[in-house]
Amino acid sequence: MASMRLKKGDMVQIIAGKDKGKSGKIIAINHKKGVVYVEGLNMITKHTKPSMANQQGGIITTEGPVDASNVMYLADGKVSRIGYTFEGTDANGKPIKKRVAKATGKVID
Repeated sequence: MASMRLKKGDMVQIIAGKDKGKSGKIIAINHKKGVVYVEGLNMITKHTKPSMANQQGGIITTEGPVDASNVMYLADGKVSRIGYTFEGTDANGKPIKKRVAKATGKVID
């Protein structure tokens, strides 16, 4: 599997599935499974038993996983792939890698 270029807190847009066209912020990433959890999207319902943490129990709704291949980074309202540029070197001589939105050419971080 190719490395995932997305990070927690990135704004993304869903490009496939029932929430296609909707956008939101990444709240969690599972690199091993290759999935992301997007705030307010792909909502699923869970039936929970009463426990010490949740005294009431019942039906709760939460974000479900979305495959990383079904989301794209959102830069200035435009979907974009993510690339990398190298800007100089640090004190140890290692190159400094920056993420770049390919659609706009702007440095992300």
